[in-house]
Amino acid sequence: MSVSTLRKSNTLDKLLAQVQSESAPQEKKSYVDERLWKPELDKSGTGQAVLRFLPAPDGEELPWVKVFKHAFQGPTGKWYIENSLTTIGKQDPMSEHNSQLWNTGLESDKELARKQKRKLEYYSNIYVVSDPKHPENEGKVFLFRYGKKIFDKIMASMQPEFEDETPINPFDFWEGANFKLKIRKVDGFWNYDKSEFDSVTALADSDEKLDGIWKKQYSLQEFLAPTNFKSYDELKKRLDDVLSGTVTASAASMVDEDVVETPQFKTEPQPNIPSVDDDGDDDTMSYFQKLAKE
Repeated sequence: MSVSTLRKSNTLDKLLAQVQSESAPQEKKSYVDERLWKPELDKSGTGQAVLRFLPAPDGEELPWVKVFKHAFQGPTGKWYIENSLTTIGKQDPMSEHNSQLWNTGLESDKELARKQKRKLEYYSNIYVVSDPKHPENEGKVFLFRYGKKIFDKIMASMQPEFEDETPINPFDFWEGANFKLKIRKVDGFWNYDKSEFDSVTALADSDEKLDGIWKKQYSLQEFLAPTNFKSYDELKKRLDDVLSGTVTASAASMVDEDVVETPQFKTEPQPNIPSVDDDGDDDTMSYFQKLAKE
């Protein structure tokens, strides 16, 4: 820059405008992921929508990804709301701590471990066929976070229990089926037992339309990116703070605490901490995550 250029650009008005810009109230950052679709209940306490689970995004293997999280309030009143490193196959201080509690053999410690156990979430791409509460969402692609109960229904459609039932691939554009999501409250929790897959049908009447939908899908593997997980030391520090200085056992003496949710991956006997009901996970986890940001 020449001196003559500096003389023209270095004006009082420009400096004052910059100061005013920096002093202006900043827009509050939103922690809502606009890519996520979330159902809503009506005044009667029920909700419904019609969704279509979509194939794996371009370049990815599976049409879903699973993430383990912990969300609980410690004796200090502070909340521990973190992604578990076990999601990406690493040792996690919270899992170690729960295993230590379970291995004491005391029923009180086992109950505490149950309350603090990791929760399983799945993410998939969906196409919203019908959304009575928000019709503006219809015909759009979103990410959908759901729990084990809905995933079990997906697996049941792929591997039906009875011989007279035909297996389907619910994630297929052509031979898949719409998912009729039906929610009601049971004992204060969201319940999905009435949800079901419809008959097999193509999502659209041309491959051109399907290609347009496919190109709008979001990456699922990004949920497993290292940047979404704190380091072991960071999690350990946070855990100790929430538990008011409780020291967890060493990783070498512990085993993973959650055998019930993923038994197909376990080849050695593990502490049998029963699975927590997944009904309501979408609702309660959103609340937990809001607390963590405050």
